[in-house]
Amino acid sequence: MARANRIREIWADGKAVINSWCGIPSSWSAEVMAHMGWDSLVVDMQHGLIDYQVMVTMLQGISTSNTTPLVRVPWNDPAHIQKALDAGAYGIVCPMINNRAEAEKFVSSMRYAPLGSRSSGPIRASLYGGADYHAKANDIVIAFGMIETVEAMENLDQILSVKGLDAVYVGPSDLSISHGYAPGGDKPDQWMMDALKKVVDACRRHKVQPGLHCGAASYAKKAIEMGFTFVTVGGDNRFMTLGGQAAVAEMKDAPKPGASSSPY
Repeated sequence: MARANRIREIWADGKAVINSWCGIPSSWSAEVMAHMGWDSLVVDMQHGLIDYQVMVTMLQGISTSNTTPLVRVPWNDPAHIQKALDAGAYGIVCPMINNRAEAEKFVSSMRYAPLGSRSSGPIRASLYGGADYHAKANDIVIAFGMIETVEAMENLDQILSVKGLDAVYVGPSDLSISHGYAPGGDKPDQWMMDALKKVVDACRRHKVQPGLHCGAASYAKKAIEMGFTFVTVGGDNRFMTLGGQAAVAEMKDAPKPGASSSPY
């Protein structure tokens, strides 16, 4: 029997998924993160310092826990998407989905025929997912399309109407840049609140799950109150940086450094 996708189970129960982020190229740090109790973890191949082989070992580390493994691919490229799925990713976060055509291309890469164009060869996925993975994969894996530009916001209804797009994931830093603002996340600005509400409302209309990249737990909780059903809280590099800076500041009786503009 194929391994269930815990994210889908949480959504079916009407709850929000609590996710975190892995950008450090290490199977050990991924394993440590996985045992913290997150519902899911994203291995970041776009902005994380991670190549394919290290990604595989990180998925192996995550699989020592009940945490659901996800991968953010570098781009909307079938080769990246399908190799990550074959390695055992139970969901793909795909950057810069700006229109219907790009969403259709992404979703097609995620699904076996007749629903899509994914090539058959689940070399590690069949070990992680189970012997009948191939038969169940179309219903197991989750397609997250990233919404992070003015163009994507203008095309929300077109994007969300693509059959097989399970969720969207807002990248607040790129969304800020696209709107002419400085990068960064956890913004309380009214324009950002309006944009996030627009995403949630559109997702409700199309029965798509809305996700958001957050830094602080307090911001993620507010996002859930707004209606987001998938929230990222920090990540490996961020936790190490904040913890280390706080310890150094305490030892030197110095003020803590200002927050970085990087969401990772």
